Amino acid sequence: MTTITMTMPTLSISPEKVCFIIVKAREFDVKDVVTDPDSGSNAIDDGMLSVLEDHGDDPVFQELRSFIGALSEDEQIDLVTLVWLGRGDGTIEEWNNLREEAARLHNKRTAAYLLAKPMLADHLEEGLIQIGCSCAEYEMGRL
Repeated sequence: MTTITMTMPTLSISPEKVCFIIVKAREFDVKDVVTDPDSGSNAIDDGMLSVLEDHGDDPVFQELRSFIGALSEDEQIDLVTLVWLGRGDGTIEEWNNLREEAARLHNKRTAAYLLAKPMLADHLEEGLIQIGCSCAEYEMGRL
């Protein structure tokens, strides 16, 4: 019987950076749309609900957009490939094909593309799991 050994891909982006994006994406995902854009009251009076509202100048969104934008082209391509892998667009055996397609489609709007994905954190986490990585140690304070 012949055993085929699958070599896990070597990422251009570190798992630590991916985990940082996952953590920040989860912070951003828990926010809701603005429910009272003209509220004149104090956030404390409103039970701090506006803190969980999604504003265009949201610092978490800005931080994520800047962080992703500062990544190298290869890191951005790997990030998109991980998202695609995590959402089931291909298998680990198809990594090279997925990555080639991500490279072919790469442009200056990677951050906007990824931040528009409602399940970005979940897809990245699943992609990491499929290549044998985990964010567990980073989420416990090692980031």
